[in-house]
Parts: sequence; C-alpha cells; structure tokens
Amino acid sequence: MPLILHVLFVVSLLPILLAWIGALYRVRQLGRLDNHHPRAQQARLTGVGARVHAAQANAWESLAVFAAVCVIAIGSGLDLDGLDGAAWLFLACRLLHPLLYAANLAWWRSGVYAAGMAACLYIVWRAASQGMGSTVVPP
Repeated sequence: MPLILHVLFVVSLLPILLAWIGALYRVRQLGRLDNHHPRAQQARLTGVGARVHAAQANAWESLAVFAAVCVIAIGSGLDLDGLDGAAWLFLACRLLHPLLYAANLAWWRSGVYAAGMAACLYIVWRAASQGMGSTVVPP
C-alpha cells in the first residue's frame, strides 16, 4: 500500500487522540467529564486544555483536506509512490502542530500548518499537471 494511504490512516487517528487528551484536561480543569453537555464543558476550558481542543478541531479540518487530496491523487492516476516526500512532510506537520498549539507557540504552529497545506497543494498540482498532459476523447 502506498505511503500516502498509511499517512491518511495515521492522520485520521489524530483528532481522536486529541479528543482523549482533551477529555483528560476537562477532568483536570473542571473536575469531571460531562458527557451530557461535552461542547459546553469544552467551551469552559482554559490554557493548554483550550488549545488542545482547538488543535483537535484543526486536526479534523486538515484531515478533510488531506482526504480530498488523496482522492484527487488517486483519481488522477498519479504514481502514489512518487508522493512519499509530500506525505512525510504532511505527517510531520500534523504531528508537530498540536504540540506547538499546546505549547502556545502560535507563529511556529502557523508555519507548520502552512507547510502541511503546501504539501497538499503540491500533490494537487502534481495531479493537475498529470491531467494536463492527457487529452480527453469524447465517447
């Protein structure tokens, strides 16, 4: 299986892992886990707990973008093994992003986010470039 699909799987687990970490902060800061009104409880988090919750939301958003990029790459017929560098970069950025978020290193976090999105844009550019070289023959 191509590396980009392994990365997709790992990246799909990150929001769930961050939700578990966020739950630990909810218990630590607010005394218990309110499963009846979790959104209201999450909104009361402060400090690192609030930043972990924000990192989780960002992880879901980035997962949607990367999943779409993977579909585009597969649909374009790209050699997926040729995307290993971009996949590694995206994975490294996604693993580093919540750590920088929790540490409140906003500029570094934004830079890492931008690098991850650049990896996605590169993959889409490769797919589009491949598509430009082919001609569509009407049925």
